[in-house]
Amino acid sequence: MAGRYQLTARPEPSVEHGEAEHGEQWHAVDDRTGVPVLLEALELPEVLAPDLYDADSPAPSRWLDPAEVVAQARAAIAACPEHPRLRQAFDVVAEDGAVWIVGELPPAVELAELLVDGTLAPYRVAELASDLAGALRAVHTAGLVHGNIGIEQVLVCEDGAALLGGRALGVAQEALARALGGPDGRRRTEVRAGLVGLGAERWAPELLTPAGTAEQAADCWALGVLIYRLLLGHGPFPEQSPTSLFAAVRSGWPTSTEGCGPLRPLVDRLLAADPSARPGAEEIRTWLTGLLATAPEPYQPAQEPAHLPVLRPARPLVFRRRAAAPAVAPEHAARHARAASSAPSPVLLVGGVLTAMLLALAAVVLLGG
Repeated sequence: MAGRYQLTARPEPSVEHGEAEHGEQWHAVDDRTGVPVLLEALELPEVLAPDLYDADSPAPSRWLDPAEVVAQARAAIAACPEHPRLRQAFDVVAEDGAVWIVGELPPAVELAELLVDGTLAPYRVAELASDLAGALRAVHTAGLVHGNIGIEQVLVCEDGAALLGGRALGVAQEALARALGGPDGRRRTEVRAGLVGLGAERWAPELLTPAGTAEQAADCWALGVLIYRLLLGHGPFPEQSPTSLFAAVRSGWPTSTEGCGPLRPLVDRLLAADPSARPGAEEIRTWLTGLLATAPEPYQPAQEPAHLPVLRPARPLVFRRRAAAPAVAPEHAARHARAASSAPSPVLLVGGVLTAMLLALAAVVLLGG
């Protein structure tokens, strides 16, 4: 592609978001640097104009002119700040009826893949949200708006950290929506819905007004919706159709955040209808840092101590009581006491025996003489 990017594989669309919402993607290798890259496509609409098919027109194009979309996407890439939690984009090319955003491809998995087996634990969600809030803080500090926060734009790296991408693609989508929708805000909203899908992350209440434009508070709304989705497995608003989604967001759908556990106070503030009531990226990260400081330690069952083998008897043990000593009559006790007092002491007995032995020895000597 574009004489530079060698396509290597086409990843399967995730379970949560099919290709219609996720967009076409390819893994590739940059022939100039040898670096693996990710190509994300934004399809251009076909232009049905009779003058394009004039026989005298040299090689007419049947797609919308991508020059403005490419220019704005390149400007977004140049303005994007460097941050360890931001996935960078490198290049924009237009080819075969699509605008392709070329971005880095780290060893990671899509966040949606982690939800295949169920929702995530609250403190794990807090860790991921803290990473994303850090990335948003870098974007907002640079005076920019991300505008494209969604589950399909988040990767989880080998070290478990979250990586936020998709900003250049979001800028390209907005440029195309303006080109197709014109000055009519309602028409632009309809076109944008067809381009980006119905994820509630992208539809803060202020964006649904005729003159609504993306501001930094809309990014914080999107992060709140994403946290809700990771905790409960679905969005906080019905997403079956644009009509149901937009009506619910505009009316302040009574969404229950009871299942958000320790993150409920933050989610309630992020989903506030008033943009000024939502915390900023710096406040979000500070709050999450405090929550993680109180997180319980992971449960680890104690190992059973090793015991030496114990030999057991072949038959059950029978415990018997020892018989009590018989009682001694008083007169017998007195008699035994007198006998003990009249008996010679052991020292006198030994001395008598030695004296007898010496006398016998002396008699033998005298007789022998």
